Formats: sequence, structure tokens, C-alpha cells
Amino acid sequence: MPGLPPPRPLRQQKPARRRHRRHVPVRRPAPKGRRNAILAAIAGVVVLIAWAALAREFARISNSNLARFDAIIVLGSPADSDGNPTPQQLARVTEGVREYMRGVAPRLILTGGASHNQFVEAATMARVAESEGIPDSAIFMEPHSKDTIQNACFATQIMQAHNWPSAEVVSSAYQLPRAAMIFGRLPIKWRMHAAPPVAPESGFSSALTSAGETLKTVRFLIYADWAERCQP
Repeated sequence: MPGLPPPRPLRQQKPARRRHRRHVPVRRPAPKGRRNAILAAIAGVVVLIAWAALAREFARISNSNLARFDAIIVLGSPADSDGNPTPQQLARVTEGVREYMRGVAPRLILTGGASHNQFVEAATMARVAESEGIPDSAIFMEPHSKDTIQNACFATQIMQAHNWPSAEVVSSAYQLPRAAMIFGRLPIKWRMHAAPPVAPESGFSSALTSAGETLKTVRFLIYADWAERCQP
């Protein structure tokens, strides 16, 4: 009709946007058998560590009442990367020298091969002992061992070759319980003797050393006892 405004076009409605739900992965519980296996493994580790800790706690420090011995065995410890004695190695050999000077035994057996670097532990300790006044005739080196079991085994072989039936064993205090377990299986009379540290050790370092020694005790109890059994 004349005079009327033209009709407005219809507004097209935009289609509604589809909301995409974020996919959240559903965590399924671990299978019961797998969970039990994990718990059993953890329990086994705890039992082994407890076993090693108790074994260390109740390890004997001697199997004889002797006050004098045929030899003093100094257990090995690595030199530094330049071939110089570390504080731990120095503490052990110095205490062995003190015991020699006190008349505990007329000779030293210094143990340890090149187990951590190219320097033979026994040779490094022998130089220290000589510098502290021990005559060359009283120093016997065992330069082939790679661990504490072999320290004990090869030193005992030297003793048996010379008909020496007894020894005082000198080492760091933390190592003596495990050393006592090892020497307890050898056919000699022995006594453990701790070497005082030449410098104080921090609490963290001491705890780390103790933990490492406990793990080594676990290894001895379940593996090294038969795999590296000493037959002197």
C-alpha cells in the first residue's frame, strides 16, 4: 500500500555454539596384583635393611682375648686423584702406626689395590708408614684386593704363608661391624680397632656414610657372602 514502510528483513539467528567438554582422563586404580607386588617389594627392602642394621649392631669386635698379635692389618681406603692419602686413609694408617709403636704387633699388613683409581692403596699407605718411622722390614703390602672381603682374604693368605695366627684389624669405626662379620669366617684370631678420624665429620656426611655401609652390609649378607667367599 502506498505510504507504508517496506517490511524489515527477518534477522537470522546464529546457530548456538556447541560447548565442548574438556576430557578428563579417569584414573583407574592399579591392578590389585601389581599393588601387592609393589608393597611386597617395599616390605622386602625394609626387612633387608633392618636385618643389616641388627647384624651390624650385634657384630663381635673380637674372637680372642689376646693383648698382643702377630700383625696389624690396616684395611684399604682409596688415595685421591693425585695419589696422595685422603684423610680417611691417613687416619687408618696412622692409627696402625700408633698400635705398632705401642707394641701391639711387630709388623703391619697394609691392604688395598687400585680399586678406585690407578693408585695402589697399600703402596700409598706404605709411604705414609715409612715416613712415620716404620722400618721397611715391618711393612707387608697386599696390593691386589678390590673390596673389604678381599682385603681380609688376601691379608689372611699372607699371614698363613708366614705362620702368623693372629691380627688386630684397624679401620674406620663405621666399617668395623662389617669387617668383623667377614673376619669371623676366617681361620685366624682377630680384634677390631677403630681409627679416630683426623678431622670431624658433618652430621649429613656421617649419616650418608652410615647408610652406604648399611647397604654394603646388605650386599654381603645376601650376595657377597657366597659370591666372593674367601678360601685362604
